[in-house]
Amino acid sequence: MSGRPVARRRTVLRGAALAPVAGLGLTACGGAGDDRAAPLSEPVELGPESEVAAGGAKLYRDHNVVVSRGADGTLKAYDTLCTHAGCPINKLDGTRLICPCHGSEFDVTTGKVLREPAVAPLKPLTVEVKNGTMVAAPQV
Repeated sequence: MSGRPVARRRTVLRGAALAPVAGLGLTACGGAGDDRAAPLSEPVELGPESEVAAGGAKLYRDHNVVVSRGADGTLKAYDTLCTHAGCPINKLDGTRLICPCHGSEFDVTTGKVLREPAVAPLKPLTVEVKNGTMVAAPQV
């Protein structure tokens, strides 16, 4: 007989019951779940240019796009998929985007990371005004 301890039936069953729960925790942080959205692949109409005030920003959740307007009237647009795990960012606080998955924060006027775990900036998009409507598109 070996000197190794023998696992009791209750210990084995408890471990088997907890294995799926542990797997869910790993999946939630893995970024490969269903909550990942695809980056913008073609131009989309966002809305009237007047929706974004000078010095302000507007989040277009349906398209995963944020648009900001500088004091000089210049528009900038960024993809709002978090660069940490690909989660769609759904909260805009002034000019800060806040990711709901792991708390990363981004400046919508520059795309830069303000708070980790993300380290890469947001992906810039082009934004044009056509007949008074903002149109965002991937950069070529």
